[in-house]
Amino acid sequence: MPSSEESGPLPAPPPDPDPRGATDDDAMAASRRAIAHEPERFLPIANISRCMKNALPENAKISREAKELVQEATSEFISFITSESSDKCLRERRKTICGEDILYSMRTLGFEEYIGPLSAYLERFRATEQARKTERTGASGDEGPTDSDADAHEEVRVPGDLARSSTTGE
Repeated sequence: MPSSEESGPLPAPPPDPDPRGATDDDAMAASRRAIAHEPERFLPIANISRCMKNALPENAKISREAKELVQEATSEFISFITSESSDKCLRERRKTICGEDILYSMRTLGFEEYIGPLSAYLERFRATEQARKTERTGASGDEGPTDSDADAHEEVRVPGDLARSSTTGE
């Protein structure tokens, strides 16, 4: 009978378990959960489809793949601009992203050709919002501006943990 040295190398021992107790199955399940939640960061496909249809002739067809590609690209673009705006707010120790921050980000990131149209839209938007507020105030009989009327800017709140990290110096 041959010795163990003559029969070839011994099989490798099983890998050490993850010190946290995680297995490959756990990692795969976490990956599937992350992929399942990924569409939550995208704009609704119906809105994307409507915008695409409005830009094309009535008889044009749009594939599902094209809609999904535009959905992902537009969502990524919005995240890119918003991230730059958020960084600016954090540097300035502010918690609210306003229209000027978006315009600043567009300029900083090289989208200068959009500044004019977006500035005009922002101006019209603010005028419309102010007219609505005035109309509501006049119709209800309330006198004077409220706290929300003091600043006619639209606002986007920066997530609390991001805002806290800028004010605490973390």
